[in-house]
Amino acid sequence: MAVDDVDFAVAAYRDDGEWQLVELHPSVAEDFDDLTNALGRFPSDVGVIGMVSMNDDFFVLVRRSGAQIRVLLSDVTAATDWPLAGGVADLLDVPDPQDEDDPQPAGDLDIVSDLGMAAMELGVLCDDDDLYPDDILGDVATRLGFGDAFEAIVR
Repeated sequence: MAVDDVDFAVAAYRDDGEWQLVELHPSVAEDFDDLTNALGRFPSDVGVIGMVSMNDDFFVLVRRSGAQIRVLLSDVTAATDWPLAGGVADLLDVPDPQDEDDPQPAGDLDIVSDLGMAAMELGVLCDDDDLYPDDILGDVATRLGFGDAFEAIVR
């Protein structure tokens, strides 16, 4: 995997009730452990949210709160081709997808439900074949209250 396969990697965290966004170096998105370690350096009263889009193909949404890590992979079939997706699949103990498997999300659809986006809404976005990862993550960012800051970083 090349660093230029990473469309973007962003960390969002709340500090004193205000969302703060930081663009992460693309290299941290090459490996799941590197990504979660990078997220661990930010303080947050609701957990740090990591958003990574890979090659306009899939996204990873991570929420780290201390040692607790919750994750959503938008397309489990990416696990065989991308190290980041493979690391997420390993954490989730998802079996390797078969060639005939359809793209489907794996992980915690409730990852941001307490912040204002229900699992069903996130699931519907993941199932929409017409949306790119940046569109879905942009919708998530907007629903959580940091859409403008997100757009300023990724566009």
